Amino acid sequence: MSELWIVRHGPTEWSLSHRHTSHTDLPLVPEHEDDARSLAPRLADVDFAQVITSPRQRARRTAELAGFPDAEVCDDLVEWDYGDYEGRTTEDIRTEVPDWTVWTHPVPGGESAGDVSARLDRVVARAEQAGGPVLAFAHGHSLRALAARWLELPVSEGRRLRLDTATLSVLGWERGTRVVLRWNS
Repeated sequence: MSELWIVRHGPTEWSLSHRHTSHTDLPLVPEHEDDARSLAPRLADVDFAQVITSPRQRARRTAELAGFPDAEVCDDLVEWDYGDYEGRTTEDIRTEVPDWTVWTHPVPGGESAGDVSARLDRVVARAEQAGGPVLAFAHGHSLRALAARWLELPVSEGRRLRLDTATLSVLGWERGTRVVLRWNS
């Protein structure tokens, strides 16, 4: 049974200011690149069957700094498409839609939870077929949703899994059941 190791990209200007960032292709904040570099020793001794990354530069650069410059681009790992809410904070969106979250409300012009679930299910299937641990570099909401799908839960349950930038989490198995082995470390 395989494991799925997931890394959220390092900080960007928008992640530091809590702005929703999906297709806007922002770089890492240079003064925080050491956050991504600090992951390298924790990943160096694992023989990954596959290393994949979102196509966004913030994820690819995190992979590079963590020691995986040749990570394969996987379009299914892009961030939840925030549509009309791109670049806005939750606080700002809630002035128009009280109690809004990506987990519980529609995203005008963006992806539905069903769309996100379908593409992340492909990542789960890929990890199951890899024949060894898979390492994936991606984004906050998409990785939280990926963890929910690994656990065979709706993507909305990703709301219960806070995930900070430049962190490592491991999804695996216990007695034939998919579990979280390590989170947000």
